[in-house]
This record gives sequence, C-alpha cells and structure tokens, in this order.
Amino acid sequence: MFPGAAAARADAAYALVGAPLDASTSFEPGARFGPDRVRRYAEGFDDYDHHTDRYFSDLAVYDHGDIGPTADTEEYLTFLRGACTDFREEGAVPLLVGGEHTVTVAGVRAVDPDVFVCLDAHLDLRESYAGDPLSHATVTRHALDVADRAVILGARTGSEAEWERASESDVRVVPPAEVADWEPDIGADESAYLSVDIDGFDPAYAPGTGTKEPFGIEPREGRRVVRAVAPHAAGFDVVEVNDRDDGQAAVLAAKLLRAFVYGHAADR
Repeated sequence: MFPGAAAARADAAYALVGAPLDASTSFEPGARFGPDRVRRYAEGFDDYDHHTDRYFSDLAVYDHGDIGPTADTEEYLTFLRGACTDFREEGAVPLLVGGEHTVTVAGVRAVDPDVFVCLDAHLDLRESYAGDPLSHATVTRHALDVADRAVILGARTGSEAEWERASESDVRVVPPAEVADWEPDIGADESAYLSVDIDGFDPAYAPGTGTKEPFGIEPREGRRVVRAVAPHAAGFDVVEVNDRDDGQAAVLAAKLLRAFVYGHAADR
C-alpha cells in the first residue's frame, strides 16, 4: 500500500492503481517494478505538507493495488481503462503508477480530457515503434485521439516525423529551458489529464528509467508544474520508473504523486 493511502474504496476521493506493464520497453527494461518501488520509497515521507497545510492520510486516497498486465496489450489497456472509469463514476480521481508510458493511454481514454499535459523527454508522437502501434513511443499520438490538444513539457528528442507532427496547432512543445516559466493555459470549462514520464527529468535526478535523455528539467520545476496543473486535472499518472538506480527515480515519482494529490485536494 502507498503510505497514507488508507481510505476504503467506498470513501475514496483518489484511487491509486499500479500498472506494471513492461511490454514495449525499447532500451532498459524494469518498468514492471515501478509501482512497488514508488510505494516503497514513499515510506520515509512526512504525512504533513507545509505548502497546503494538509495531511496526506486525511485526503481519502485508496490504493487498489496492481492490475497486472495480460499478454495482449490492447486487452490490458481496455481492462485498465475500465477500472479507471469505474473509479471516476464512484467519484474518485484515478492515479496510475506505471509501468511503461503506454498505460497512460488507458487513463486518458477513461478521463476523456480536453487537454493532455505531459512531462516527457520524448515527443511520443510516433504512429508505431518497432512495428508496435501501442509502443511507449506512441502515447501522445494516442492521447490526441481523445484530447483536443497536447502540451509536452521538457521534450528534447524525437524523430523528424514527430517534430513535424509537433509543429501542428494542437501540440505545444515546451523545451526544458522554458518549463520554469510555463503557466497552464487551461480554461475554466476545460479538463486536463496530467502524465509524468520520469525521464522528463534530467537523468542526474532520475537515473532509474528506461530511455534516459540528458539536459532535462529540474525536480523543483516539475513539482511546480504538477501543482499548477493539478486543480485542472481529472486524472494523473507517473510512469517509466524502473529498478536500475538506488531509488532516486522512485522517490521523485512518489513525491510528485503526493504533490498532485495535495494540489488537487486544496482546490477541490
């Protein structure tokens, strides 16, 4: 159980779901261990948040445990989407913990947002990667099948075709150097989905991830983004944590998940 996530399902305002998918990882695998590591490295956190004057254990977070993957990724995403939809119908905000970034597709389909906001080193706008249309490298393209527009914060690499797609009017790319000054452009009548790919951060801070890219964003910048987007968001995930470091990526992911809950609850 994620520390402090002690609410019963019937009372939940937030529903945490582990999604240990590790099917399309293209470099260093291990994302299947992400949910367990995020929970474990949250053990040392204080319950109290000075920024919002709230206790995490008072915010009605329910930990559903992990929903393990099936051999068929599309089938798995359908099942995961169904679980997230059920939680939304019960009045809880879904919090997915990956697992590879592909699990975001299920969360976005369940939430049906107007705006997809993502912290990511990669554009993830490919139609397929290595012949797989449900690769972790296709997530933003799939999100745009649902959302009206996407904002990719911290992106610094992609194929030529992806950069061409990113130049269209429904995509905004904010490079790492500009993330500190970015402010959400989300209308009062719009909903958002926030996805945090831990590789959006410089690998000096989060080396435990599958496809590292240097020159990334700073943890304080990422936390500010999470706090700023949380009041607009109807769903959240943090993904791509693996077991190839000493816990740096997992502890950052866990802290950002908590920052989202604190920020969302303060505005709820």
